[in-house]
Amino acid sequence: MAESLILIPARMASTRLPGKPLADIAGEPMIVRVMRQAQAARIGPVVVATDSEAIAACVEKAGGRAVMTRADHVSGSDRIHEALAAADPEGNADIVFNLQGDVPTLEPDDLARALEPLRDTAVDIATLAAEIRRAQEGANPNVVKVVGTAVNARRLRALYFTRATAPWGAGPLFHHVGVYAYRREALIRFVALPASPLEQREKLEQLRALEAGMRIDVAIIDNVPLGVDTPEDLDHVRQLLSTGRAAFAH
Repeated sequence: MAESLILIPARMASTRLPGKPLADIAGEPMIVRVMRQAQAARIGPVVVATDSEAIAACVEKAGGRAVMTRADHVSGSDRIHEALAAADPEGNADIVFNLQGDVPTLEPDDLARALEPLRDTAVDIATLAAEIRRAQEGANPNVVKVVGTAVNARRLRALYFTRATAPWGAGPLFHHVGVYAYRREALIRFVALPASPLEQREKLEQLRALEAGMRIDVAIIDNVPLGVDTPEDLDHVRQLLSTGRAAFAH
């Protein structure tokens, strides 16, 4: 398999929870826990990409590696694209992960599953999803759904991503988990593209890739990891991880 590099974009300026990468979870900063989970996947080096010297210092104190990026990036993919040149100047990594720094409950084995679709040379980008088990989540616009055609029992070829309830009719709905594994050349192509009409309408940047004809395949995992966007999310994660239980949103 090609060599992988895991980049974790992290910034302090969260609107709903400022400073969240440094929030304590079970005795360590959240960004450090995410880094440890990524390292435990054993699929490649892990580097935090940040515009904050405080985050970089925290990561380095924990024995990790951080690279500094500009503060004006509009998305995590733009941040990891800049960080890639500093983290891997020799171009050794053929696959580049974009792992958000606010998913402290993502299991290492699930992260590694994102590599599987890239064994197919036709796939440009791989991501994750889990089946929705509660009906109300299908109608929740904050739950991004992936519509895809089955490649096998544990993999979809993505046709669309949406905040709406889709597809219509009987059958499973899938909750998209925002972890991406790009072929290096696919990431370079993606960030050079202008924002697309459906991306702007749905507020989902992965639609830019689909509208440009890039192929995204989805590995199916069993549970959706609980992300931290609000103080309530943070309290929930703290409670669950302090008891040693895995925390899942669904």
